[in-house]
Amino acid sequence: MPEIDQYSLSHKELLEILIKKFGVHEGRWALSMQFGIATGLNLPSPSGGPGLGFGVLIDKLGIQRAAGEPSGLVLDAAEVNPTPAESKGRRKKA
Repeated sequence: MPEIDQYSLSHKELLEILIKKFGVHEGRWALSMQFGIATGLNLPSPSGGPGLGFGVLIDKLGIQRAAGEPSGLVLDAAEVNPTPAESKGRRKKA
């Protein structure tokens, strides 16, 4: 069996995991990202020597409240992470 080299998550899956991790039970939420820029002498120049380069890095991932309707980019925390009392009530009804 081949060895797995990579795992990936969809935008929606990552958002759901973060909502649960932060213990959020209400509101609509979207992913947020903070970017950073790094510079240095790290990229080859056209002449073959080191050249000045920069990179854009994702510095932090998080969630923030969103005004939009639930979709693949915005999730309702009450649906993906109900409070324990709400989830017990839902199981009884089913």
